[in-house]
Amino acid sequence: MTKQTFLGWALGLASAVLLTSCGGGGGDGDAPPAGGDPTAPIATLTAPAAFSRNLDGSIELRATASDDVGVSSVEFQVDGEPLGPADTTAPYAATLDTTAYASGQHVLRARSRDASGKVSPWSGVTVAFGGSRNRPAGFSVEEGWVTGLLAASAFATTPDGRLLVAEQDGRLRVVKNGRLLPTPFVQLTNVNSIGERGLIGVAVDPGFATNGYVYVHYTTMQGGIHNRVSRFVASGDVATGLEFVLLDLPTLSTATNHNGGALHFGADGKLYVGVGDNANGVQAQDLTLPFGKLLRINPTDGSAPADNPFVGGFNDARVWAYGLRNPFTFAVQPGTGRIHINDVGANRWEEINLGAAGADYGWPASEGPDGVIAGMTAPLFAYRHTDANPAGSGPGGFFTGASIAGGAFYPASGSFPAAYRGDYFFADFVTSFVGRLDLDNEGAAYAFARVSGNPVDLRVGNDGALYVLTRTGITRIGAL
Repeated sequence: MTKQTFLGWALGLASAVLLTSCGGGGGDGDAPPAGGDPTAPIATLTAPAAFSRNLDGSIELRATASDDVGVSSVEFQVDGEPLGPADTTAPYAATLDTTAYASGQHVLRARSRDASGKVSPWSGVTVAFGGSRNRPAGFSVEEGWVTGLLAASAFATTPDGRLLVAEQDGRLRVVKNGRLLPTPFVQLTNVNSIGERGLIGVAVDPGFATNGYVYVHYTTMQGGIHNRVSRFVASGDVATGLEFVLLDLPTLSTATNHNGGALHFGADGKLYVGVGDNANGVQAQDLTLPFGKLLRINPTDGSAPADNPFVGGFNDARVWAYGLRNPFTFAVQPGTGRIHINDVGANRWEEINLGAAGADYGWPASEGPDGVIAGMTAPLFAYRHTDANPAGSGPGGFFTGASIAGGAFYPASGSFPAAYRGDYFFADFVTSFVGRLDLDNEGAAYAFARVSGNPVDLRVGNDGALYVLTRTGITRIGAL
């Protein structure tokens, strides 16, 4: 898989073309020619048709294959995983029980192997499974794992497994051993929580086990209404000592939306801060301002690291990437440090962007794949607010929503089956789905789960479960 191949798909290639590209998920798809046979076989997935909808129950996958020497087998996949053993006899087919998968978008593929060991490119289609299943077989969805939250906005995990949950009015709550504690970790004062303002981000220091540092991002009325990043020190389940202010952002306009909010530590030990455009898209391109940006700061004092891309001159030296509308959530992959930025869209698209120092994601000139020109960084993945014509075609496939929220990379050591490890999970606040990007298979996207509340954040817990924070509670999705 190459970055260029995936970005080409994200800019509008039909998903059927995307899934025909070679390499992803096949292991030996790029093997060198064997023996004296220079010609690779050909395979075409003939059924089901691309963009088929409401497939339910048992369905048959069919493929044709040819080769100048002879086809030895055809293998089938669903969501990048083998579907039974390879078929060695024409007509080539495999049976799939769709009820083992969450309702929604899935990807089916086939490829052939010839007698000398060479394989064809994958031939694939994007389809939608029918029904109302809110999870795949082998998983549980525990709605109401935690209840009683009030306007929750973000959460973080501590090394010992506690969850710190931000409520917009300024309370940072503690979930310990599956129970919401009555006493908050801290109750912030002078908080403005109108609209999308308030306590909107929380992060735990990588050295929390020894220093107890917890960081929050909130809207304060102290000295004019503006957003602030501060640090507190934990003593057991509560904060002790005074608030240490790292960063005071400029005064907000009368607009109460587009504040961003997310806080995460990068693999480099720096603190990254998502800041919205304050409902003024022009500010996202102004490098003298922090609005519409992903900031990168030193967690000790909020200063700009010397290797930030816009240090010097009149630019805001804390800016790491720009051209964002409302990066309410983003995530950092453990180990690699890869960053995915979820940018809430305006009229048509929701975006997942690959974080890169100095990148311009195009807002307000571009939204999703629309309007991207040279010098802008196109989204890794974007989905529409309404169905394409035909439904399922183009970027995003069958996914539709109106506010991307929550992002989590599943770790390699988690309890989910191997097929899910390394995937990026994302959710939508409005349509309440949880999807996953398969980074090992051309970044294809699959339906994973659906919750009853409105998701605002995602985390993988120490137990390997995926936790979905909604406005009023936490849903736990675990492998059985």
